[in-house]
Amino acid sequence: MNIPVQPAQPDPLTRREFCAYACQAGSLLAAGTFAACGGSSTSPSSTNAPPLSAVPGTVSGRTISVTIDGASALAAVGSAATVQTSLGTFLISRTAQDAFTALTAICTHEQCNISGFASNQFVCPCHGSRFTTAGAVANGPATRALQSYATQFANGVLTFAV
Repeated sequence: MNIPVQPAQPDPLTRREFCAYACQAGSLLAAGTFAACGGSSTSPSSTNAPPLSAVPGTVSGRTISVTIDGASALAAVGSAATVQTSLGTFLISRTAQDAFTALTAICTHEQCNISGFASNQFVCPCHGSRFTTAGAVANGPATRALQSYATQFANGVLTFAV
């Protein structure tokens, strides 16, 4: 006499196992749906801006001084660099022979340090926000401009107060 053998049924999931599997599935779905903050086309995977050069600066009180000479990363109009000081890190761009901009290097989106420069724009590596050399948002997710500082340039020395 042949008795049909039924396949063994797996043990039912415990509540804890079910929740763990559900969370894993939700994480996978979210990762595929949201490539970066907002799923922007400027997410880090598509933001490969060259890193900014660093220039030395000195601090006196609340004033930062940067010497600009022919060997400086800021020697040419259209160039940009960072200056890191005890007062913070700043983005410097040379907009004309005798004109510079100085901006905070802290992205207004999620406070990442902006470290790239491409197509005459500062680029945040965290979520791809782009800023003009004047600090205005060129492309989000950031919605606020970078803080800017008035600059002075005389005798080969750029100064700005923070």
